[in-house]
Amino acid sequence: MYTKEFEIRWSDVDANLHLRNSAYIDFMSHTRMSFFLEYGFGQLQLSKLNLGPVALYEHMYYFKEVFPGNPIRVSLQLKGISEDGMFFEFRHNFYDSSNKNVARCEMMGAWINLKERKLTGLPEDLLANLSGLDRTDDFKILTKEDTRRYGQVPQDLE
Repeated sequence: MYTKEFEIRWSDVDANLHLRNSAYIDFMSHTRMSFFLEYGFGQLQLSKLNLGPVALYEHMYYFKEVFPGNPIRVSLQLKGISEDGMFFEFRHNFYDSSNKNVARCEMMGAWINLKERKLTGLPEDLLANLSGLDRTDDFKILTKEDTRRYGQVPQDLE
């Protein structure tokens, strides 16, 4: 399983003296970007292909507070992917220094062609790299309908 460890800094803490919710988002993004860099999705490679990742949603679930002084570890697993790789869904789990699961996030994203500004599938080599990520027990092949499960896109935007 792909994981990344983070030190909790003062700037990561909110007025309640625990990890602020936007820090969770930052740690997840950093974990994803680290995975992407290590597996052929670096900024230079993606820019040559005119590709960029976009987040469609992120759903956070908090179980226990996280405080400064101990590191936090963030995992990355593949929860779903479309056959062409256009859509992907990740699960992030957050673990404290005692290996307790303190939070979880499920996020869905897609790949956009940066010139055409339209969603697009992945080239075969990148699709193979992403498909090789550790999978969740409830992994599934995604369809366009899966991207609409939390609401419809207004017709004027389709």
